[in-house]
Amino acid sequence: MGSPTILYKTFYYSGILIWDITLSLFNLVLFKRPVGKVVPEGHPGYAGNWPEYKPPQEGESRCSCPAINAMANHGIISRSGRGIKFTDLTRQVRTTYNFSASFCSFVPHYAAFMLNKSYSKDTFDLEELDLHNGIEHDASLTRLDAALQPDQSKIHRPFIEDLFSFATGKDQEQRVLTTKDLSRFSGKRRAGARATNPMFTLDLSHKLFGSTNTATLLTAFGGRVDDLRAFLLEERLPQGWEPRVRYRCGLTIFTFNQTIIPLELGIRESDWEGDASGVGENN
Repeated sequence: MGSPTILYKTFYYSGILIWDITLSLFNLVLFKRPVGKVVPEGHPGYAGNWPEYKPPQEGESRCSCPAINAMANHGIISRSGRGIKFTDLTRQVRTTYNFSASFCSFVPHYAAFMLNKSYSKDTFDLEELDLHNGIEHDASLTRLDAALQPDQSKIHRPFIEDLFSFATGKDQEQRVLTTKDLSRFSGKRRAGARATNPMFTLDLSHKLFGSTNTATLLTAFGGRVDDLRAFLLEERLPQGWEPRVRYRCGLTIFTFNQTIIPLELGIRESDWEGDASGVGENN
């Protein structure tokens, strides 16, 4: 179905909710995946062995999502970033980052609905995901706003370096970003974007999209700056890296929200209002 009806969407989202809660319950009783075997055997990244990394070439398609771009840069999905099946994205996100089947079905379905395409039959280019205020939104932690930089595949290095400077945690002598650190930096970015982008918008749904993306840095990467440096600055998965999420059924939407909601509730944009360091980043 190219244009899903409201009834279809209602049944789909209801089914996802039930499926997700069921997987969350299974995760409570099943043993976690062993370290070194989070990515299933036979899939790219098993035992930390990722396919060759190649940065995108001219004419190839990328988007504002570092996680999906990294998959294309490693050839886990189409290196060109073009002609990708929604169904393939579902399967590859699940094995690459150990998100639950329910989560990995929900996000590509949402994208297909957004683009008015068929999840089961159609394909897309990565740049199509950057329909402004669809999934892409203002006040990204890694990109200038679309009004200032229409090509949302381009990272903004100053933002990312500033993000790393907020890390206050430590894990085995490694610098780590905590939930509080990411809430503080998100507040800074929102204040900065609001002050420098005359077309700035950020409604509640896009605030939650932003905090969902940010929470991935905590769940999949454990907030470790050394790993995130390659991931955010090069959109590359370091050799030897594997998802920190070890749930047998993957990270469910229900469990993910236990990171997303505290992160979002901790954001204080007002702390950065009138602060030159918080509003001058887009220059």
